[in-house]
Amino acid sequence: MKHYFLLLILISGSLYSCTNLIDQEAEIWLTVPSKDILFQQQENIVLSQNPNLEPTILIDDQMRFQEIEGFGFTLSQGSAMHLLGMDKDKRKELLLELFGDGKSDIGISYLRLSIAASDLNETVFSYHDLEEGESDPELTKFDLGPDREDVIPILKEILEINPNITLMASPWSPPAWMKDNNDTRGGSLLPENYGSYALYFVKYIQQMKEEGIHIDAITVQNEPLHPGNNPSLLMLAEEQRDFVKNHLGPKFEEYELGTKIILYDHNADRPDYPISIMNDQEAKKYVHGSAFHLYGGEIEALSDVHQTHPDRHIYFTEQWIGAPGNLPEDLIWHTKNLTIGATRNWARTVLEWNLTSNPELTPFTDRGGCSRCLGAVTIDGNEVTRNPAYYIIAHASKFVTPGSLRIDSNVPDSIPNVAFLRPDGKIVTLLLNESKEVKTFSIQTRNYVTQVNLAGGAVATVIVD
Repeated sequence: MKHYFLLLILISGSLYSCTNLIDQEAEIWLTVPSKDILFQQQENIVLSQNPNLEPTILIDDQMRFQEIEGFGFTLSQGSAMHLLGMDKDKRKELLLELFGDGKSDIGISYLRLSIAASDLNETVFSYHDLEEGESDPELTKFDLGPDREDVIPILKEILEINPNITLMASPWSPPAWMKDNNDTRGGSLLPENYGSYALYFVKYIQQMKEEGIHIDAITVQNEPLHPGNNPSLLMLAEEQRDFVKNHLGPKFEEYELGTKIILYDHNADRPDYPISIMNDQEAKKYVHGSAFHLYGGEIEALSDVHQTHPDRHIYFTEQWIGAPGNLPEDLIWHTKNLTIGATRNWARTVLEWNLTSNPELTPFTDRGGCSRCLGAVTIDGNEVTRNPAYYIIAHASKFVTPGSLRIDSNVPDSIPNVAFLRPDGKIVTLLLNESKEVKTFSIQTRNYVTQVNLAGGAVATVIVD
């Protein structure tokens, strides 16, 4: 068997004497940075109805939790620009690899967009910038503007490949004229402009629909407690509560949009933020769920929010990897905390930041843009380099299709894992050996069991019929 020094399936001799038992094969994909094995399919492994092999990890597909909506990235203006700089055939080839569902594709199923500029734009803009002294409270001059030149064309190419991809959109800042500091960076939304800003969201969703792009969900504000970015906004929990309860929710209802409203969109160190808003029943009726990043706090905080409001959903929407990246370390941390950790704590999405970068890590805004953000892939002309986030997400996105359900599995020492039941009935298990040593363990899925040796620092995805 290839790579026998990395993944050995050890089955006792008694198996072969049990002629009345039927063996089953499982598909396995492996990443082991120390052996230069990067998201490669291995020879199928054999699972047996072997009564003599005690399972270390027991997967119970009868105990079911949240539905998975998808795995993916943010498509920033910078990402779109990098892709548009490629030759058309090379871009199509890369987009098929990222968003297709073929043998060599990784099946990204969810994308986050910025509503107007994020900090990975060339310049800061909104869809409704006014000259000093100008007034337009009904937003008659609203226009998607610069997004029509890059983000929207790339989105349309992606939708041709995967018309079912789910899109979430997040604002980094309202138009400066709506804020108390009249600046793109920091400041707060003026209460007298709450109504106009709610209309701003409506017009964004409507104009995107006119382009053939459906926005499934919005978050109210990216990182509302981080006003130091450019663009950014300080929005305290009570401000977000009042905005959603009295303006955004009613406006979405008035226009019958159907787009989900998701709270918070910031670090796991402040679960009290979305909890406090959902404790207000008038606000909560408009709220679909809350979103998290992990630049602060512990991933288990997501479960605190779920336990307090189990009738609302949890999303993980952003985590960056700093250039130049460190695959052995990044793979372990992000797999343990995000693709495994976030989903074990009720997240329906896991999204990394962001889809592409170039060798110079541009564009980014001045006065607070991210100058070290490494994309899932680096694009240099037509040359593509796959970075840590690519492999981290691929181990989930290719196999855990939207509509899959997280199912129960125990977690032995040093082997974080999570399991899913797909709509087609297959069971997908994502496994990490976070130690430096080879770990030997056995997995039981339904009535089948196998023994595995997994190298230190390795990630494996196992798919069983």
